[in-house]
Amino acid sequence: MESAYSEVRDAFKMMLFMKNRDWIPRSKLLAPSGAAQHIHRTAIVDQICAPTAPKLTLVRAPAGFGKSTLMLQCQARFREMSVATAWLTLDRSDNDASRLLLGLEAATATIVNDDDIGHYSENDPTVGGMASQIVSRLSGYNAPFALFLDDMETVQEPGVLGLLREIIDYLPPKGRFIIGSRNLPDLHLGRMRARGHLLEIDPPRLRFTLEETSEYFISRRNVDLGQENLSLLQNKTEGWVAAIWLASIALERNKNPSEFVTRLSGAERSIAHYLAEEILAHQPPHIRQFLLRTSVLRQLEPALCSALMPGADSERILHELETADVMLTPVGSSGDGYRYHSLFADFLKSELARELPNELAHLHSAASAWYEMQDRPIPAIDHALEGGNIADAVRLMSIHCAGLVAQGRMRLLTRWFSALPTEVLKQHPELQLIHMWAVCFTHGAYQAMDLLAQSGLKTSTSPEIMAHVRALEPCLLAIMDRYEEAHDIGLKNLELRSGVVPFADDVLSNATAHITSVIGNHIRARQLIDRVRRSQADNASEFNRMYSEASDGFIDLQEAKLRQATARFRIAVTATHGSYVPTNGNAWAGVPYAVALYDSGQVDQAAHLLQVYAPLARDVGLPDLIILSYVTLSRIAFLRGDIDQVLHFLTELEYLGHKNRLPRVVCSARLERSRVFLLQGHREAAREELDRAEDDEVWERVRRLRYLANDLDYLALGRMRLQLHAGALDEAALQLAAAAKHARSESRYRRALKLELMYGAALFGAGDTASGLAALANALRAASPEGFIRLVLDEGDIMRAPIHALTATLQSGVLPRDEAVFVSYVQRLAQALGPVPPASAPSDKVQSAILLEPLTRKEMHVLQLLAEGYSNSAMAEKLFVSDSTIRTHLRNINTKLDAQNRTHAVATARRLNIIS
Repeated sequence: MESAYSEVRDAFKMMLFMKNRDWIPRSKLLAPSGAAQHIHRTAIVDQICAPTAPKLTLVRAPAGFGKSTLMLQCQARFREMSVATAWLTLDRSDNDASRLLLGLEAATATIVNDDDIGHYSENDPTVGGMASQIVSRLSGYNAPFALFLDDMETVQEPGVLGLLREIIDYLPPKGRFIIGSRNLPDLHLGRMRARGHLLEIDPPRLRFTLEETSEYFISRRNVDLGQENLSLLQNKTEGWVAAIWLASIALERNKNPSEFVTRLSGAERSIAHYLAEEILAHQPPHIRQFLLRTSVLRQLEPALCSALMPGADSERILHELETADVMLTPVGSSGDGYRYHSLFADFLKSELARELPNELAHLHSAASAWYEMQDRPIPAIDHALEGGNIADAVRLMSIHCAGLVAQGRMRLLTRWFSALPTEVLKQHPELQLIHMWAVCFTHGAYQAMDLLAQSGLKTSTSPEIMAHVRALEPCLLAIMDRYEEAHDIGLKNLELRSGVVPFADDVLSNATAHITSVIGNHIRARQLIDRVRRSQADNASEFNRMYSEASDGFIDLQEAKLRQATARFRIAVTATHGSYVPTNGNAWAGVPYAVALYDSGQVDQAAHLLQVYAPLARDVGLPDLIILSYVTLSRIAFLRGDIDQVLHFLTELEYLGHKNRLPRVVCSARLERSRVFLLQGHREAAREELDRAEDDEVWERVRRLRYLANDLDYLALGRMRLQLHAGALDEAALQLAAAAKHARSESRYRRALKLELMYGAALFGAGDTASGLAALANALRAASPEGFIRLVLDEGDIMRAPIHALTATLQSGVLPRDEAVFVSYVQRLAQALGPVPPASAPSDKVQSAILLEPLTRKEMHVLQLLAEGYSNSAMAEKLFVSDSTIRTHLRNINTKLDAQNRTHAVATARRLNIIS
């Protein structure tokens, strides 16, 4: 009863959703109907639906292995268990993040029983906002649920896969993803497999056994082949479910089963074609024509089929085909939508091309016209292009592409433009510009710049065209990290504004403002930002409002105004409803917002945002967004004890720098890797990584320019940090003092705070306790009102002793205690840093323990991982043991080293040269 109620409820909710999103195919949101003839795969379903099963199940096999059928059976089992479920069938269009997230939003709303489905319209949602909402809903749902994604092989875009990967990573404990795919999706399966988070159902598991094949033929199809023929058929099909199904249909009409089985070929594709021919040959002429002509459709709707087959009773024919089980699959519970089995569809299309080649263009044209009348432009354009109707495709694209750019549908647009002849595109300058925006955010700014140079649009006499060209030029140069050139061109283009396209003019002003702030002229940058704000009264543009607030926030953050910057980023993140993606407003605001939250110590919230925005930042290609995303993710992973993930993020960051020809990104990855090595106590490795980060041109530009990503992370600071950890404290103090003074003279107050904190630690470590604590207190008094946390804590052990000493001094009343907020702030930092290990030399008891009871080989390994920052759970995963085993090893280590805690154990082991 509950299961039936759930199905009715889900169907009703989907109907409400589709009322507001009728441009999303119904087949994407509703599971296909199950056939009564299917064999129930009880053993596999038991394994997938077990309460202890991992959070991701991948059902992977070629077409025709019963993946969807198995997933349907799992969905039914989950419903019997009162587990909430949702289904989403993927297709090529889901290579756009916004498209995928729309489907996931509907599925998520069904799972959490949220009646507010359809809150967004087609033009409303931002990619970042929707993804964040999906993650929030799933994270806040405490009951068990299972989300099914079918046809995963159609999604291949790295950015989209990365976004999905992050959503899966942050599933709540009772959440499950069941994915059906023909191939191995790039979801970091190796890492999930090693952690026990992945259940794989592969082709060998999906193949029918001889017993299942026998049951299918006898119990479901009422065909008795006899044991010999059955065994022969099993051997030839190798348990391939589609071939067995097709064979059963053909055998129902064959008078000589033995001859039929003997004639079967063993190749899977030849089996599919042979059996499809057997089916097609038995159809009446009018049904055969219907099958061939409608094979061009991805979804079969009666009215659409009638547009391709005028005069045909399409609804009746579809019902007859379903009843006859002729490779037709109903989609949804309403019964008015179908699709052909993929193998059958491929065969039909090949037959159509062979028999009626001149009909292809006409059929696609008819489908395109029908979709256009239904106000469904995306499939209309798809069919126009597939049918070679370039004129109609261009006409429709001219109408709808600007709106699709506003939605961020860059992958879709790139696919369309790749199908247009170059000569045709040259006749439509407005489409050429859209093409450049799309290419920029799918294949990179370099290709987009080449297209702009080859287009000749820079010399256009059209004021409208030139308004967009002038906005495009500085944006592309900034993405390529060529800020000096972008600055010159941006200022020149500002003088040439015509006012005919206010939106483009505001984009130009915002872009130039950001570029000017990087050059170092914050006053001029804010003047440009305020100009855009004033224009919003007449030219309301949510994108430009977002752009202005985020750019102003960049400046606030570098000026150490953390609270004001956070407020601006929060406004910017929520400002856009339909982001104009040329600079991708979502990532542009979302990444710095995550960084600001991280700076204030809100690590979990920052991680939550970055799982949404990091993949988008990578696609945007802006160096600062890429660096900030990956460095912050690596630091969060370090805090969680996942060192393997830390190194993965930094390796990927370095790779992206090489791939996108961004040497600053490469150097920043190596610089951060050096910091990680220092925190692990590997000073020589840190020094080597700093040497690899040497690039005079890069760091000279970092010195001159105000890059947000390198405000706190640059080579000279890395060298001073190494001196601190290596014990060269006097020299480090001199350099830090000079660097802090220079940073303040340039109004780089956030950088100055970092340097002053390190300066205080250096003086304290060198023995000048009073001066060190005074310098440290001054810096912390400036940091306290803004709530800086990670600015201090990210320096690790070198801050522990001086912060605790300052806390003790404040508590003793030596320094003024009239600021309760400041005292509480310092105490919070001390607590987060952990206790200071005893500084005395190892006792005789310790030396004796080492001699009488040395550490075991496994304990040595645990101790080394402990020193490198691994958490208990991370060590357990790496060593393939349980958490309780790790705790036992740690107790033994503490006993043998006479250590009071983890920190003390590591410090003692290093004094004894047990670990490096």
